[in-house]
Amino acid sequence: MLEIRNVTCIRDERVLFEQLSFTISDGELIQIEGQNGAGKTTLLRIIAGLGYADEGEIYWKGESIKKSREEFHSDLLFLGHHTGVKRELTAFENLTFYQSMHNQYDENAIWDALARVGLAGREDVAAGQLSAGQQRRVALARLWLSKQKLWILDEPLTAIDKQGVKVLEQLFMDHAKQGGIVLLTTHQDLFTDSNELKKIRLGE
Repeated sequence: MLEIRNVTCIRDERVLFEQLSFTISDGELIQIEGQNGAGKTTLLRIIAGLGYADEGEIYWKGESIKKSREEFHSDLLFLGHHTGVKRELTAFENLTFYQSMHNQYDENAIWDALARVGLAGREDVAAGQLSAGQQRRVALARLWLSKQKLWILDEPLTAIDKQGVKVLEQLFMDHAKQGGIVLLTTHQDLFTDSNELKKIRLGE
């Protein structure tokens, strides 16, 4: 479903990765590993169509994402280091805005998503008044509202406690079991008691 084909990335005259190729099928959970500076974030941005590769192509459903950009982005949920949360809106309003972008509105689902990320009682607080970790949780709440098949998540577990990590692990597994794809980076040890997660390491 998602194919990374012969991708090379050079930044500041340094080769981050070269002729990198792998395929991710429906229902798979993939973690990109590597030391700091190995290019994990850069790779995710290239795959999401937000960065450029010096060589190679990304394919979605057999088509280059350069040719099918609109369809690809309609299937994609990308969460990067920047939360994309509007500071002047409340947590609830941020998720309402997110749903409106996808022609959806389900008030009960929004309340439920905010509760799942530990923001019950903070739904009507302007995001700018929330801590950085709480703003991160507002962004993560989109996962419970997402209809997108492909999730690309850069360090989604930053500032999340152990219970929150378990909740997100279950969400990732549920998404994969429904035929979705989860591609992520994290410094957390995930799925230590199962074979649910496959790993690709950069810099080897």
